[in-house]
Amino acid sequence: GQHLITAIADQMFGFKTTSWELGRQRSVIELDTPSMTAEQIEALERSVNEKIRERVPVMVRELAADDPEIETVRSRGLPDDHAGPVRVVDIEGIDSNMCCGTHVSNLSDLQVIKLLGTEKGKKNKTNLAFLAGNRVLKSIEQSHSTEKALTSLLKNGPGEHVEAVRRLQSSVKLLQKNNLNLLRDIAVLVARDFKSKPVRSQLFVLHRKEGDSEFMNIIANEIGTEETLLFLTVGDEKEAGLFLLAGPAEAVEHLGPRVAELLGGKGAGKRGRFQGKATKMSRRGEVQALLQEFIGHRSAEA
Repeated sequence: GQHLITAIADQMFGFKTTSWELGRQRSVIELDTPSMTAEQIEALERSVNEKIRERVPVMVRELAADDPEIETVRSRGLPDDHAGPVRVVDIEGIDSNMCCGTHVSNLSDLQVIKLLGTEKGKKNKTNLAFLAGNRVLKSIEQSHSTEKALTSLLKNGPGEHVEAVRRLQSSVKLLQKNNLNLLRDIAVLVARDFKSKPVRSQLFVLHRKEGDSEFMNIIANEIGTEETLLFLTVGDEKEAGLFLLAGPAEAVEHLGPRVAELLGGKGAGKRGRFQGKATKMSRRGEVQALLQEFIGHRSAEA
């Protein structure tokens, strides 16, 4: 299949094959061209499948290394240490190529070739992905199974799947926006509730599974951190999440790295705030104990 695509791409457009990869799911040919148009891909696919339907014979022959005909065979060149005859694979009237691999005896054995499209390659080249033979049938089977699953989930026919997904994406974006607004409102209310207390604690601790960095920073902004030490976390209670330590700059600078270490995470800080990611949210209690101990020492010294 690669021999056929390579030969026809060269004949039709002058695109030379510089390398290729036989993958587990799909294969890729690297072409010496910066791009291919959709029309070129369609024409190439149509042409290679015409050759398959024409049942073009494929023959294998061996030539002596010094045979003048070697010069007419497509090749990347023989290794310097090569000895013995040279194996040539001929697709009748289409291509002659040096190759040591196994091959079909007739292009009809390929059944069909499907070009999947292109991706940008290295050094101004283009990667052309393709399927051949049974891989095309397996891909169709997989696509059909996916289509059936989507039909069941989306409650409509295959022709309406794309529009249904677009509607779902639009709904999700709206819900995310509403959720963000609600989180902001909750953050403000949490801060106001704390500030309304007659006697404020020197340590404020809060965890919320659905929060984010903005949620924590709004609380810190609303409460103010000149006198209160804040330890805020969001995410899974026992696994990974985000944390924010805010308060007097000197205290945060001293405690921040220790908090990150206890939570199995990393962070950075400046101007009285230290925030980052945590992998061990289950150790929040240890952090709280550390902060309470720090406040106790500070109060005793005062």
